[in-house]
Amino acid sequence: MAALVYYLLLPIIYLISLLPFPFLYLFSDFLYLLIYKLVGYRVKVVRLNLKNAFPLKSKEELQRIEKQFYRYFCDLILESFKTLTISSKNVMKHIDFQNKEVFEKYAQQEKSVIIVMGHQGNWELAGARFAVENQVKGKKNHQLFVIYHPLKNKQFDQLVYFMRTRLGNKLYAMKDTVRGMIQDRNELTATAFIADQTPSPKGAYWTRFLNQDTPVFTGTAKISKKLNYPIIYVNVSRPKRGHYVVSAEELVEDPSRYSEDEISELHTKRLEKDIEKEPQIWLWSHRRWKHRRSSSN
Repeated sequence: MAALVYYLLLPIIYLISLLPFPFLYLFSDFLYLLIYKLVGYRVKVVRLNLKNAFPLKSKEELQRIEKQFYRYFCDLILESFKTLTISSKNVMKHIDFQNKEVFEKYAQQEKSVIIVMGHQGNWELAGARFAVENQVKGKKNHQLFVIYHPLKNKQFDQLVYFMRTRLGNKLYAMKDTVRGMIQDRNELTATAFIADQTPSPKGAYWTRFLNQDTPVFTGTAKISKKLNYPIIYVNVSRPKRGHYVVSAEELVEDPSRYSEDEISELHTKRLEKDIEKEPQIWLWSHRRWKHRRSSSN
């Protein structure tokens, strides 16, 4: 049954991916009415997350962010399908890459790095933009590896794998990340950790994030210290519809100078600043705060 659904949806997904951006956004406007106004997809989750994250904002302000989020969310879904067929030229047109010299510094030193980022902007298109940068001949660049959760449906998993690698990026399944990074330690790599997912509360680092007790994955900190890889923070902003800006900054130059908790705190607070600046383009539909801090944390 799952395979049948896949083969029925595949032509539709390809057609969406081939739509020019203006028509894609017309479709997104319809999707917004369907998902938000008619179905109310995870509205209670989004509303509660926003209310708890911004207790000082008025009801009107929260409603405005909520509506803006759903418009962005529908764009995000359809824009991500574009990675199935988008050309390198079109990637360059819609996604800028700022502060590339942060990566170039370590590429010249032939030193691998860790990227830490959140579910902010469109991370799929950001990955595509990084891949296009690696297509420049004669330029030394990091090979981007993205950590991902394999999907249970084999066909859809293969499709997502193809979408994320077709321009040159590579993937690590989450459970194979450490082993893969150790095996590839002689290559020049940049491994991207999307660090704002929800870990098991056991063994997580706990902090205050968006005015709430929040568990944080410690993998970024542990692996950076184990392999002595600098950490580069990457933000994906959205100055206007159909246009993203990927910007990089050096967050941790020497991991040995920090504890794991300090590194986890650094990247969490840095992401928090960007969310507060552009709250409408973070993934509020995610059940980020489903765990509660125990007295031992």
